[in-house]
Amino acid sequence: MTGPGRFAGLVLAAGAGSRFGGGKVRASLDGHPLVGHVLAAARESGLGRIVLVLGRDAADVLADVRQADDRALIGVLLALNGAPERGLSTSLRVGLAAATAAPSPAGVVVLLGDQPLVSPEAVRALMNAADTAPAATLAVVPVYAEDAAPNPALLLRPAWELAGGLGGDRGVGELLAVSPDRVVRVPVAGTNPDVDTVADLAALEGRTP
Repeated sequence: MTGPGRFAGLVLAAGAGSRFGGGKVRASLDGHPLVGHVLAAARESGLGRIVLVLGRDAADVLADVRQADDRALIGVLLALNGAPERGLSTSLRVGLAAATAAPSPAGVVVLLGDQPLVSPEAVRALMNAADTAPAATLAVVPVYAEDAAPNPALLLRPAWELAGGLGGDRGVGELLAVSPDRVVRVPVAGTNPDVDTVADLAALEGRTP
């Protein structure tokens, strides 16, 4: 895939959110579900194909996203993880299979559905850096000015096959630890916190753009 939209986006949102008490990606922040904020950032960044991985509550998540914004899911491809309890690696594999299908993209930006402050600017910085990265590069990741969050991560072709060997609750971080010298790091502004608990969500109220 070449030209505009040559990078795909993959939003992982199939987890149960047990520390949150369930239904985490459906929780509302400034009038939109958490995952709705992530989808909006993916769309605004200029990504081409966008794949959303959901679990057993897929119907409820989709309904909430549509209720907040009836255009939020236009062009989004849905991939279902039938066994999210087996860990993050299962969502990553399911999502990559859909995101890398023909016409194959130049890379896949993996975003987490519980990081509603992720910015289009950070995603674009990763894509710009990928254009000049060495051929053996596994991934391009951000280095935030205000925290150490490693997400989102842009996985290039050499990383896709490695992802198939992951198991359990291992995700992109485990994948990149295999060969840290093959990871390009890009300074970006701001922060990109996870929402793991109700207290985390309360701390973010009013901070979204």
